[in-house]
Amino acid sequence: MRSMLVIGLGHFGRHLSIKLAEMGNEVMVVDKNEEMVDKIAPYVTQAQIGDCMESTVLKAIGVGNFDLCFVCINDNFQSSLEITSLLKELGAQRVISTADRDIHAKFLNKIGADEVIFPERDMAQRTAIKYSLKNVVEHIELSPDFAIFEVRAPEEWTGKSIINLDLRARHAINVIGIKTADRIEPLVNPHHVVTKGEKLLIAGSKRDLLFLIDKRGNNKV
Repeated sequence: MRSMLVIGLGHFGRHLSIKLAEMGNEVMVVDKNEEMVDKIAPYVTQAQIGDCMESTVLKAIGVGNFDLCFVCINDNFQSSLEITSLLKELGAQRVISTADRDIHAKFLNKIGADEVIFPERDMAQRTAIKYSLKNVVEHIELSPDFAIFEVRAPEEWTGKSIINLDLRARHAINVIGIKTADRIEPLVNPHHVVTKGEKLLIAGSKRDLLFLIDKRGNNKV
């Protein structure tokens, strides 16, 4: 369990706060909007009304005591910038700020943000990949260039073993797990034979993954 501070209760901030709390973290949220604070209060550890542009508010919160501080303000970049800077000045351990433009991310990084995320862009990309590629169920980005895809095994793979498919040598792709229901089993047996419709976790560069499974769901093995 980790301690989290979420500043800003817009669409992303609200959902992030609730999900973090559901995962067992101690979550404190702060926003100027009293109505938004009251609505989310039952779902988080602590909810406070306050203007985090004021250093006195952040000092009173004790930002240095949190493992992570999220700045979720996309409608006012100046506020996001100043709050991010204040958090670092006051000793926040790790600050993650949201942005919707690359130029905003550049400035946030310069004034001390440990990480900048793009909620809308990332969700758009995830949605585009999921619905463009027939066999892709879900994917997780490990970095801008590498990812893990959850895919339904194409018909061309059915009845073949992982070692015979030779995906690592031919496409620089690794099959790292098998998903059954809501359980993921690491794939340690290279002689595992793929069954029809089986869900596999494959890892590699996004370029190689997208080349391997095209938008029609056809496997290029």
